[in-house]
Amino acid sequence: MKDLSIYFENNPVDGTYKPGQIGARIVQVDAFFYEEPPSGGIALVFVPVYDQLYHQSSSKEWITDFRSSFSSLYSGDWYAAIFDLGIINPGQTANDTYAALKEVVAELVKNNIFPVVIGGSQDLTFPIYQAYEKLEQTVNLLTIDPSFDLGDPDDEMVSDGWLNKIIAHQPNFLFNFSLVGYQSYLTDPKEIKLLDDLYFDAFRLGDFYSNERMIEPQVRNADILSFDMTAIRSSDYKGNQLNLPHGFYGEDGCRIMRYAGMSDKLSVVGLFNFLPKEIGYNSDVNLITQMLWYFVEGFNLRKQDYPIGSKSAYLKYRVNIDDFKDEIIFYKSNKSGRWWLEVPYPKIEGVKLQRHLLVPCDYEDYENALKNELPDLWLRTYKKLV
Repeated sequence: MKDLSIYFENNPVDGTYKPGQIGARIVQVDAFFYEEPPSGGIALVFVPVYDQLYHQSSSKEWITDFRSSFSSLYSGDWYAAIFDLGIINPGQTANDTYAALKEVVAELVKNNIFPVVIGGSQDLTFPIYQAYEKLEQTVNLLTIDPSFDLGDPDDEMVSDGWLNKIIAHQPNFLFNFSLVGYQSYLTDPKEIKLLDDLYFDAFRLGDFYSNERMIEPQVRNADILSFDMTAIRSSDYKGNQLNLPHGFYGEDGCRIMRYAGMSDKLSVVGLFNFLPKEIGYNSDVNLITQMLWYFVEGFNLRKQDYPIGSKSAYLKYRVNIDDFKDEIIFYKSNKSGRWWLEVPYPKIEGVKLQRHLLVPCDYEDYENALKNELPDLWLRTYKKLV
């Protein structure tokens, strides 16, 4: 593996922990880590750099408290190693920091190590996305956010205006974007219409509480999860700089992170806009460390059942819908009971072998198909393929 230590501060973690506590199993990275890279595992990457929107300096003091809180928690029956890579050195400019993060994420993902990026403003999602350009891979991006951070592609990136940079980026390798948890009064309807026109997905906070199962297939379909901590309501996250009375509960954030850990497809997570405030500081630190705990728990429960290659370990269901020429085909994993929907690529003249895309779905999609309803997920995905 390429030596990434040039991007990080030399800041060893002190502390003595009991057997069974996470701190006793976290690996502090040294030169040997890059010379003989491990196979798999989770890498913690801290980037405490905030945009000018919050007038926040690159404070690193909270990272010590975060590490202490996380390390004092007891682990489950985990097999995956946890590596602490340290704090990325802020560059002279934002672009310097972006370049460093892009390089770090690309190298870790290429070597099958899962990066968890913690802290800083959410515009850091852009260099994470750029890392997949180096990997020559199309990606699905999921954001948990109370609003749509579109922004203007001609303006400097800020925490609430970065997505347009991704949409306008060339070459474009974004296949799908999903926004979950937005609140209507914080979001311009024109922006939501834009998402719809692009066949992207947007789900209100109320959609989640009407059907909490809907979040799992969304997470399972993503390559990148960008979690804006302001999506957590102020009563549970005191540092919510938007002072939102509504939002996800803390336990919902933990549930989403557990789903993220369990997803075989997901390859990077970012937890952003963690801005320490004096009021509720310890509670906020404990919240984000417990969200991370649930992610690691989920990671250790991965079933490796993403349906590629042979489908012998899956139950196949065929559904016919009136006035629709093609069968709707579903697969159900025998390992986990999770569902996928098969969507065909448009037929190419002269090519006999038909390609298909498998999209994570929910049992409810299968039930609706039995009611003679074409799943909206099938239609939106097919239009993107066209």
